Amino acid sequence: MIDLRSDTVTKPDEEMRKTAHSADVGDDVYGEDPTVAELEARVADRLGFEAALFFPTGTMANQVAVRVHTDRGQEVLADRKSHVVKYELGGLAQHSGLQVRMIDADRGVPTPDQVATGYVEEDLHRPGTGLLCLENTHNARGGLAITPERLAAAAEAAHDRDVPVHLDGARVFNAATALDVPVTDITDPVDSVMCCLSKGLGAPIGSMVAGSEAFIEAARRTRKLFGGGMRQVGIVAGPGLRALENVDDLATDHDNARRLADGLEGVDGLDVQPPETNIVLVDVSGTGLEVEDALERLDEHDVLATPFGPTTVRFCTHRDVSSGDVDRALDRIESALAA
Repeated sequence: MIDLRSDTVTKPDEEMRKTAHSADVGDDVYGEDPTVAELEARVADRLGFEAALFFPTGTMANQVAVRVHTDRGQEVLADRKSHVVKYELGGLAQHSGLQVRMIDADRGVPTPDQVATGYVEEDLHRPGTGLLCLENTHNARGGLAITPERLAAAAEAAHDRDVPVHLDGARVFNAATALDVPVTDITDPVDSVMCCLSKGLGAPIGSMVAGSEAFIEAARRTRKLFGGGMRQVGIVAGPGLRALENVDDLATDHDNARRLADGLEGVDGLDVQPPETNIVLVDVSGTGLEVEDALERLDEHDVLATPFGPTTVRFCTHRDVSSGDVDRALDRIESALAA
C-alpha cells in the first residue's frame, strides 16, 4: 500500500525512537521537563520569537493562540477555506465565543483592501475585529506557498487597525523551502505562529506556538484550561527536536509531488493543479467517477488518497514515500482511474 493521504501518516524513524527512549524528562506543568524546554527554545529561535510552547496537536495550538489574542464576541477575519474555519469543528465559536468574518481571498491571503473592508470597529452595536488569521502553506487551496510580501501586506493592514495577526504555519517550513527564503521572512510580520512537527518533519506528536514572552505565558495558562498541560512530555518532545533536523528533506517531498503531478497530467480524465509544495489536488470529474468511487478504486489498487471536495482528490507526498513509490503509484492510479 502506498499511503498518500497526508504527511501526518509518517512513522518516526529509528533516531526519533532512540531519542524518545533516552530523553531527559520532568513534569512539564511544573516547568521541569528539560527536553521540552530545549525544544521550545530552539523553535522560538528558529521562528524569530521570544518564546514558544509545546502542544499535542496543531488544532489545540491554533485554538489556544486565538483565545489568547481575542475577547469573547469579537470577530476573526479568515479566508473561507482556511483550516481554522473548515477543519477545527467550529472551535473559534465553541472555545472562544468568536464570530468569523470569512473572506474569499486570492490564494488564501486577503489583500489590504479586503482586510480594511472586513474590519469592524468596536462600538455600542458591534463587537469589533479581534484577530486576523493567515495560513501558510494553505492546505485547502493545494499547499500554496504564500510569499512573505503578501503576508506582510495583509498583516500591516491589520496592525494599522490595532488587530493582531496569527499565522497557522502547520507547514510553514514547507513554504520557506518552496520559496527558498528564511522561515523568519514569513514569520516576522505576524504576532504568533503555529508550526507542526508531526507532518512533513516526521515527528509522531507535537505542534508549537511561538510569540512574545507575555503571549506565551498567557498561552501556557490557556493550554492548561484546554487540557493540554502534560507531565513527562520530553518523551515526545525529544523526537520533535530530531524533527527540526529534517527541514532540508522537505525539498525531496516537493520534488516527488511534482513528479506525481507530471505523471498524472498524462492520465485521461484527470485535471491536475500544479503543486507548489507537497500537496497535489486532482479533479476526477473527467473520469465520470464520484470521489468516493475514485477513492475505492484507488484503494483496490493499493493507493490511499483523501477526498477534498465533490470532484477533488488530494495526494500528499511525505518522507515515507520515495520517488520509486511515486512511480509505482502512478501506474496504479492510471489503472484505477483512467477514463
